[in-house]
Amino acid sequence: MKLALASLLLVPTAAFVPGSKFAAPRSSLSMSTETESETKAFAKLPASVKPGVVTGKALQDLLSDAKEKGYAIPGVNIVGSSSINSCMEAAKKYGGPIMVTFSKGGGQFIAGKEADNTDDAASIAGCVAGAKHVREVAALYGVPVVLHTDHCQKAWLPWFDGLMEANE
Repeated sequence: MKLALASLLLVPTAAFVPGSKFAAPRSSLSMSTETESETKAFAKLPASVKPGVVTGKALQDLLSDAKEKGYAIPGVNIVGSSSINSCMEAAKKYGGPIMVTFSKGGGQFIAGKEADNTDDAASIAGCVAGAKHVREVAALYGVPVVLHTDHCQKAWLPWFDGLMEANE
């Protein structure tokens, strides 16, 4: 057994040799490395769309622009400030707007597992805290960010109502 394992480690196979015929061909969807030049995907957004949280008329303009030009705005379910920052960093690096998506469970995770979630209090507080984080730092990344909620089943409407109340 030891000899067989040692021979596997010493004998290169085609799948592990750089440039072998098993390597995936590069396509426009492949992630690039830091040594390659980057081009921003959406350099020309509507004039109303500025870095930071996008709302109102600017949001309508952004969604119309995406529809007219045929591009998607990625939405990522987040669970904390690290995932929020990672989304905004990716949007900055690749040149597009981003949707930061909050869910009932993600909000509870942000608040902490020991936080009282009676009447969805922790889920609501966590989402509000995450949204406040986005509002404070989004412009620092220089990207437009859309705040969004995940799908809301009927049983979760009190959570959504709590978010609406907090927004007022």
